[in-house]
Order: sequence, then structure tokens, then C-alpha cells
Amino acid sequence: MRIRQLSPRVLLPTVAAFAGGLALGGLRAPTAEATPETQNAYQAVAQLGRVLVQVENHYVDPVERAKIVEGAIKGMVDNLDPHSSYLPPDEWKQFQSDTEGKFGGVGIEVDGRGERLIVIAPIEGSPAARAGIKSGDQIIAVDGEDVMSQALDKVVKKMRGAPGTKVKITIHRESARGDAPAAPPADKADGGAHAVRAGQTLVFEVTREVIHVSAVNYKLLDGNIGYIRIKQFQERTHAETMAATAKLRAEAKGGAITGVLLDLRSNPGGLVDEATEIADEFLSQGGIYSMRHRGEIIEDLKARAGGAFADLPVVVLVNEWSASASELLVGALQDNKRATVVGANTFGKGSVQSILPLPNGAGLKLTTARYYTPSGHAIQADGIHPDVVIESGTRGPAEAPKITRERDLPGHLPGEGPAGPAAPARDGGVVVIDGGAGADVVSGMLARDMPTDPSTSADVVLRVGYQMLKSQVGAKNVFTK
Repeated sequence: MRIRQLSPRVLLPTVAAFAGGLALGGLRAPTAEATPETQNAYQAVAQLGRVLVQVENHYVDPVERAKIVEGAIKGMVDNLDPHSSYLPPDEWKQFQSDTEGKFGGVGIEVDGRGERLIVIAPIEGSPAARAGIKSGDQIIAVDGEDVMSQALDKVVKKMRGAPGTKVKITIHRESARGDAPAAPPADKADGGAHAVRAGQTLVFEVTREVIHVSAVNYKLLDGNIGYIRIKQFQERTHAETMAATAKLRAEAKGGAITGVLLDLRSNPGGLVDEATEIADEFLSQGGIYSMRHRGEIIEDLKARAGGAFADLPVVVLVNEWSASASELLVGALQDNKRATVVGANTFGKGSVQSILPLPNGAGLKLTTARYYTPSGHAIQADGIHPDVVIESGTRGPAEAPKITRERDLPGHLPGEGPAGPAAPARDGGVVVIDGGAGADVVSGMLARDMPTDPSTSADVVLRVGYQMLKSQVGAKNVFTK
């Protein structure tokens, strides 16, 4: 997801639409010329006013005007494409917390699997971790309300809240996962967490705190290969990546890492400026991305010399849920021939969402442009095609999960605008590997739980990526001797 403040050349048309006569490209005074009815924004919303009056006067029960107008605004923006949205004050506040990487909550990573809400892992040191919530636990209720059939984002919102407030989380734990932790004394200063055993059901009362979410996991693998997993791009993701790199080098024999295994699987995107800074660390020259608004190139970003990883072999791992800013990063490395990409075709979200704060604490997330890789390939509705595709071909049709990508979303943007060029072919020369049932098991995997030699891992994408990188490192060492 591209998140950026609107630049003046994009902002000016938006202001003109609401100011009704602001001139573009200069300080010329507004004229008194008549505006054609089809171009008059106020004339276009006259019908909305008429409907509002009818609803207020004749609806079966009294209605709140603010609620009706807000619903109309949401409908107007939501109808544009799947990623444009009007954010009321409470949603705007949560949106800002997500991009900052901190919020009031209990500190657990969750994953929706069908109607089951599974704990991927509690964040280290968080109230949830201290309470004894474990990876694999299934959340079945929050504050006594059944959440098994609710959307993931709604459940997450229920668990978040102001620091110092309490929330009850009911989970189901398989008996083989162990007994519940003993309830601590009521006056124990551990965040107020306690658990009560009721068969296979555990009820945790947890006091919310400010949660700082790390976006980066890392581990030094055999052969001094640095594994770096970036879960999303939020504020300070680049800084976290460089801090992880320093720690990897400190652990490595001789103080140097020989290659980077960059894991972007299930990375939904985030702040593109952070992804761009990371791309620049792998490149010493060449393009990173271009951005087009209504067929015109409005940004064409180039790499700077001196990246921290510019001379190291790189393999990037992706899957169907690698999206947006993560696709931008992968496309930059692939087009500049700086990395071998391993995994599944990515999600295909190549559109730009600009952020506009609105009065009264609301906000607008509006699609304003498309991204292109350095070679001119439109990511939108197509995604990044790996150099080595790992398929789960041995699973039967009944077992294969339905994969939804950008092109499957109702109302998605086409890959190219009216004036855009045709996307170059991307399918030539790929290597396809049958990964069987274990093609991609990144969900729930923590770096600390990985084997230092992933060549024996059940995660086929990780295993193939590591083996390829180790081979590249060996070839480079032979060449430089």
C-alpha cells in the first residue's frame, strides 16, 4: 500500500474540485465564466441534497443527518476501487497507529483461517505474552462476544484500546498444547493478566499497553548468510533493517555476512518511502520505480551509490500475499538483476494511495497513481513473477486454498491506464518446482524458530531459496579467489 502526502501537482486538482474555481499552475485570479453543468461539482451533488431532505422528512424513523452524509461519502469513495476509502475519525486514528507501528493493545499477531482466528505469536514482552497466550491458540471471544464468524479487522479493533484498560480474551487450546498458566495474585504488577481453566477453554483478562511492533525478524544462517524477514513497511522499518544487519555482522565469523535471504512473504506493504530506502541498500545504480498519474510520469526514482548490500548475492522469497510496497521492492531488485526471486506470483497491488487529512479528525485514502518497475512493468493486477516458481501441485483440488489476488477484487483498476504502455512479458525462463503440500509455511514462523541450516526445513520456499543463495555465495567465493 502506497502511503504518501499528496504532492502539489496531485493536490491542486483536488483542491480545485472543492474550491470551485482555483486556477492550476499559477496565481491567476478566478474568473466569472459560467461552468458547464457536467463540470460543476456543486451541481453534481444537488441530487444528494434532494435525497437527504426526502430521507429526513419521510423515513420511517428519525435519522441523524451526520450519519447519512457520512454513509454517502463512504459510498462515493468506496465505489472508486478496492483501496480508496473515507476514514471516519476512529478509523483514521487506528490507520495512523498502524503506520507508526505502535498502538494500545495486548500484543498478539493473529491470522484468519476460514472461520478460525489463530494466534500466530504473542509479541515478546507484551501483556499477552506475560499472560501465557501461545502460538496456535484460537481466539473464540473478546469481552464475552463470540468472534468466530467476524472479520479479522473487527476482532483486532475489539482487542485494541486505550492503555490501562482491560479486555477479556477467550481462547481454545488443544490439550496437547499444555495447561494454562497459574493465575497470578490480583495485586501482582504484571499488567493484570490472569487465566482461568475451563476444560479446553481459557479466559485471559489482559490490561492493554502501548505496543511497539517490530517489522523485522532476522537470524544468522549457516555459511554466514543473513536471513531478514520484513513483515510490513512502517515507520523505522529501514532503521530496524539496518540495526538487524549490524547484529548479523556482529554474530558472523569474521564480521561479514556472505549473502542476504530477504523474506517478504505475506508482507502487505505499507510506507513506500521505507521500502524505497531498503531497495536503495541493495542497489548501487539503476531505477527503483516510476509512478504515473493519468498517463503522465510524476515520479521516477533512481538508486544512489553505496548501498549496504550492493555487493552481496541476494535471494528474495515471496508468496501470493506479498503486496504493494513489497512488490515495488522486489520489482526493483529483479529488474536490476540484483536478486533471484523465489516463491509464488505476488498479489498484484500496484496502485498509489495518497492520504488527505480532513476536518473533524477524518481522513481520505485516495488512489492517485500506478506503480511501475524500472523496466516499465505495471505491478497493478499482475504482480511480480518469480524467477523460480514454487507450486503446490500435489495437493488435490479440495485441499488447495482459494487464492484471491488484486485482479479478483471487484472494481479493481486495470494494470494500465488509458495512456499507459502494454506491460512487457514476464513469464519467460522461469523454473517451476513442485513444492507439494509444504510449499509455503511462513505463517506463524518466527526467525528464532528457524533451523540455522534451512536446507532441511519443511518450508519448501525457504529451503530452495537458501540452497540457491548458498550456491551463489559459493560461486562468488570461487570467482573472487
